Amino acid sequence: MSKLINLKTFKEFFQSSSTGGIILIICVIASLIIANTGAGNGFESLLAKEIGGHIGNVRLRYPILLWINDALMAIFFLLVGLEIKREMVEGELSSFKKASLPIIAALGGVLAPAAIYFAFNQGTETAGGWGIPMATDIAFAIAIISMLGKKVPSSLKIFLSALAIVDDLMAILVIAIFYSNDIHYTYLMYAVGIFIFLLLLNKLGVKNLSAYLIPGIFIWYFVHHSGVHATIAGVLTAFAIPTTPDSIESPLEKLEHILVNPVNFVIMPIFALANTNIRLEAGMVSGLTTVLGLGIIAGLVLGKPFGITLFSWLAVKTRVGKMPKHASWMHIAGVGMLGGIGFTMSIFIALLSFSGKQLILSEAKFAILTASIISGILGYLWLSRTENNHKKLKISKIETNISLKNLPGDQNWEAIE
Repeated sequence: MSKLINLKTFKEFFQSSSTGGIILIICVIASLIIANTGAGNGFESLLAKEIGGHIGNVRLRYPILLWINDALMAIFFLLVGLEIKREMVEGELSSFKKASLPIIAALGGVLAPAAIYFAFNQGTETAGGWGIPMATDIAFAIAIISMLGKKVPSSLKIFLSALAIVDDLMAILVIAIFYSNDIHYTYLMYAVGIFIFLLLLNKLGVKNLSAYLIPGIFIWYFVHHSGVHATIAGVLTAFAIPTTPDSIESPLEKLEHILVNPVNFVIMPIFALANTNIRLEAGMVSGLTTVLGLGIIAGLVLGKPFGITLFSWLAVKTRVGKMPKHASWMHIAGVGMLGGIGFTMSIFIALLSFSGKQLILSEAKFAILTASIISGILGYLWLSRTENNHKKLKISKIETNISLKNLPGDQNWEAIE
C-alpha cells in the first residue's frame, strides 16, 4: 500500500509541476516584456514599495521584492523540504540502493558546473557566483520531460524528479553555508530552539499541522534576522513535520497536497515575474561572452550533463547504483541536459551572490535564461531522438524474432548461432 500512495503523490506532483512549468514560461516572457516597455519603471517601483509594519521591536516592513524572495520562497522551500523528507521515508531516497544513483548523479551535476564556473571566474569580482549553475529547476525540467509523454520510460521521470530534489537539497546547504552573511547567533539559537521543540512534538506524536506551521513562522522570523537566508526556515519546518510509510495520509502528505498547487501556480510564477525582470541592453548579448556569462552557460549547458552522466556511469559500473528500468545511457545524458535548466534556483543564488551589483546581476540573469533555454531545447530534442532510435531497434528485434520463428528447426539454430 505504501508504494501505491508514493505513486499517487508523485503523479499529482508531476502533473502539477508540468503545468506550473508552462505558466512559468508565460511569466518569464511577460516579465521580459514588462521590463522592456514603458511599464518597466512602474513595475520596479511597485517591487520596491515597502509593505508591512512594526510591532514593538518586531520589524516586519520590507519591500515587496524582499517579501517575494524571502517569505514566499520560504513556502517554496517548505514544499521542497516536504518532498525531500517524503522521498527519504517512503520514496526514491528511502534506501541506499534506491537513493544512490540520483544522489551520486546530483553530486556530479553540482560539482562539475561549479568547477567550470570557477575555472572561468577565478580571481575576478564574479568568482563568488560559483553556486549559480549548480541547481536544477524542478518545475521547468519536469514540464519539458512531460511533453515527451510515453516517449521516455516512466522510471526516467522518477529519476529526474529524485535527482532534482537532491540537487535542491545540495543547493539549500550551499545557500546556508556560503551565501549567508553577518550571522547573529542569538537569533539563530532561538530558531534552533524552536526547531528542536518541533522535533519533540513529532516524537510525541502530535499530528496537528498548526502546531508545526505557527512555530515555523517564528523560525522564519528568527532565521531572517540571524543572517542565514530566511528560506532555510521552510526546510527546517518541513523536516519536523511527521510522516509515515503506510497508506494512511500523514500530516506531511496532507500539507504537501495543500501546497503543490499554490506553489506551482502562484508562488513560482510571482517569483519568475518579479525576478526575470531583465532590461535588455545593447551590451547584454556581448555579456554572454564575458567570464561571467561563459561560466554560467558552460556550467549549465555542458557541466550539468557531463557531471550527471559521468557520476551515474561510475555509480553503475561500481555497482553502487542501478540504472532506471528501461533506460539507456542516452536517456541519462538527456536527463543531464534537462538538469541544465537552472532557472529558479540559479536566479535565486545570483540574487544572493551579486546583491547591490545591478549590472552584474542583470548579465547573470540573462546568461541563466539563455543557458536554461538552450538546455531545455537540447534535452527535449536529444530525448526525442533517443526514443526514435530505440523504436527502430525494437522493430528490428521484433522482425528478427519473427523471421527466426518461421525458420525450420536446423536453420533456426544456425541463425541463432
